[in-house]
Amino acid sequence: MITVNRRALLGTAGLAALAPVAAQAQTRWQMATAYADGNLHTRNIKTFLQEVEQAANGRLSVQLHSNGSLLKMTEIKRGVQTGQVQAGEILLTAYANEDPIYDADALPQLVTSFAQAKKLADLQRPFIEARFARQGLTLLYMVPWPPAGLYAQNPVTSLEQLRGSRFRTYSPMTNRFAQLIGAQPTLVQSAELAQAFATGVVQSQVTSAATGVDTQAWDYAKVFIPLGFTQTKNAVFVSRRALEGLPAELQQAIRAAAARAETRGYELSEAATRETEATLARNGMQVMQPTPQLLEDVAKVGATMADEWAQRAGPDGQRLLQQYRAA
Repeated sequence: MITVNRRALLGTAGLAALAPVAAQAQTRWQMATAYADGNLHTRNIKTFLQEVEQAANGRLSVQLHSNGSLLKMTEIKRGVQTGQVQAGEILLTAYANEDPIYDADALPQLVTSFAQAKKLADLQRPFIEARFARQGLTLLYMVPWPPAGLYAQNPVTSLEQLRGSRFRTYSPMTNRFAQLIGAQPTLVQSAELAQAFATGVVQSQVTSAATGVDTQAWDYAKVFIPLGFTQTKNAVFVSRRALEGLPAELQQAIRAAAARAETRGYELSEAATRETEATLARNGMQVMQPTPQLLEDVAKVGATMADEWAQRAGPDGQRLLQQYRAA
């Protein structure tokens, strides 16, 4: 007969009972972004998540799904709201149909430098935070894209040359710009750009040099004009319920990492402006400075769009524009 030590047996059983609890102690999040792994925003997110996981010390892991592999841009915000994913990144202006306040940075020529982009972002932040909060979301940080420029097949010296052309759009504001210059607005996501240009679905667009590199614009366009058209922002955010489900000190660590990510993101975006324009040129694209006439044309359209936007955005939008212009 085999004698079993009762205390040892109970101890072993106790450890076995605790094992599943320990295994389940780690919280797992999913995060979605529409941009490629090499994009400056995605690289910034990866560093942010590394810092978060390091601070969590095994209590939290976050799996990033990039390049629209899990959710498309238009699905990400809703995906976080419904708990399909716990965190996400969106281009704010892509959601302007939901609320015009997301579109302030998409007004042509309103922002023409990184300093101005930061000023607008800081003023815009409380308005965005309030809207996110009502939807169960918490804004973590925002980072601007490099300045948007014009892509075309031939040099463009005035907006009149784009009249009647098929113009790629990706937001309500770019759609309105196309309408005002007499072009034909055509919605195309960044992942579909090469095919759209190759098949003649679109003939020109405004977007950053960074997106041009991501999509290998030299395969579908010949000219890039750095207009300083806009500096739209990406926002990184999280489900408020998911965030508040974490220990208080970990929540604070996430917010601290987000603040560092915002600072780092501006630095990455400034560096990307120089690097991506140089990459376009190295690959055979003609990078040409805008003519005074082209800048004047864009400024006129931008002024019209700003007036329209202020009416559409109501008191909040009007107050934001007043604060920005006064600053």
